[in-house]
Amino acid sequence: MKFVIRILILWFLLHTVYTIVDGLSDDGKSVDVALILGSKVNVDGTLSVRLEKRLECGLKLYKNGRVKKIIVSGGLGKEGFYEGDKMQEYLLNKGVAEADIIVDNYGFNTNASVENAMKIKDSLNFRDIIVVSQYFHLTRTKMLFRKNDFDNVSSVSPKYFELRDIYSMFREFLAFYSEL
Repeated sequence: MKFVIRILILWFLLHTVYTIVDGLSDDGKSVDVALILGSKVNVDGTLSVRLEKRLECGLKLYKNGRVKKIIVSGGLGKEGFYEGDKMQEYLLNKGVAEADIIVDNYGFNTNASVENAMKIKDSLNFRDIIVVSQYFHLTRTKMLFRKNDFDNVSSVSPKYFELRDIYSMFREFLAFYSEL
């Protein structure tokens, strides 16, 4: 039994190290579109710091010419706001052209965001994508794209860390293997 527990711990640690390294890496590629995954919008309609950092990261990609268009994807939060709409509002206020923002208000989880991006792939005519989210979330998101036969996916993460990332690493480990 101790052997099995050690193997499970080792497996988790190796997966976690890979996830962190993968999530904090940026290959510097320029691609057709960025997919910024949603996160909490506060009760007063302001963005959570985590969501604002994701948007800042995506905005930097856009302003540096690394992406031509941005998909913002999130669902209706319990706070009563569509994350996609609030994300679009932020980007518009920062000078992104409305024609360059695609809003997905039905990306209520990672799977839905990936599936929705795949549904609009042909209409946007994109061949490659950068996913923007927290570092711990990116390995699984890229795996979901590959599972949908889309291999031209890279990722970028804001350099923003919270104590809750520890919990998120456990959640992502379980989610990764449950969605293989």
